[in-house]
Amino acid sequence: MGNFFPRWTNWMPLQIALAVVFVATGATLGVTYYFTPKYYKVGYEPTQPVPFSHKQHVGELGLDCRYCHSFVEVSSHSNVPTNQTCYNCHGPDKGQVKKESAKLAQVREADKTGKPIQWIKVHKVPDFAYFNHSVHLARGVSCQYCHGQINEMKVVYQDQPQSMGWCLDCHRAPEEHLRPTNQVTNLTYQPSDLDRRQFYSDLAAKGFKVKDMAKVIEKNKPEDELPKNLDGLVELASKKFGDKVTQQEVGPQLKEQWHVDPPETCAGCHR
Repeated sequence: MGNFFPRWTNWMPLQIALAVVFVATGATLGVTYYFTPKYYKVGYEPTQPVPFSHKQHVGELGLDCRYCHSFVEVSSHSNVPTNQTCYNCHGPDKGQVKKESAKLAQVREADKTGKPIQWIKVHKVPDFAYFNHSVHLARGVSCQYCHGQINEMKVVYQDQPQSMGWCLDCHRAPEEHLRPTNQVTNLTYQPSDLDRRQFYSDLAAKGFKVKDMAKVIEKNKPEDELPKNLDGLVELASKKFGDKVTQQEVGPQLKEQWHVDPPETCAGCHR
């Protein structure tokens, strides 16, 4: 009796298995990429009820972040500015800045009715995650690291994924992002702009010892060979890092002196 099925059907189970593997792999890769914050959150740019250009107000006029987000240094949340904050400059009876502009009609209306402007939230931390703005700012994490180059944005958009993995990358190596606390809201900051002597002088003024700062620069040197005054510390840093201050100098120093040791366990953010 002849074979009922043709010979090529012998390969069908293998072909089906390979097809399943390829489809499963493709589906996994697709979900991994398209269902992550990096894909569906980065670039989110809602149209706000009142057009507000950070590029103009912050980048060109030099308005400090804390004028509008006034509680960011002392609160876990960065507050959205009240209508009164806008009205201080744009209100007809307060100033002369575009007080009759049609774009600011809602600002004037909100002042009359007492109903706040319904700003659209751009950055949303999930309810199951805890994030404290004040703690991060107090240890030198800038607004810029999480929110991008805000001073260049006409319309604010989400610049970073702000996913769990993205947060953990920073927690595992905070020295890559720390800066002096007086530079946290400076959105054009570069480590090379710092004056090395002033940097160490400011740390010393906060109670940090010269020998402890020197240990961060030269970990393997015996303590009796380390400088004991500010001049020697600056000279040591110049020999190690060159003429310009770098992040490799600033970050580890701040991490060590401020005892920055962010949690890497689930309990750090999920409480």
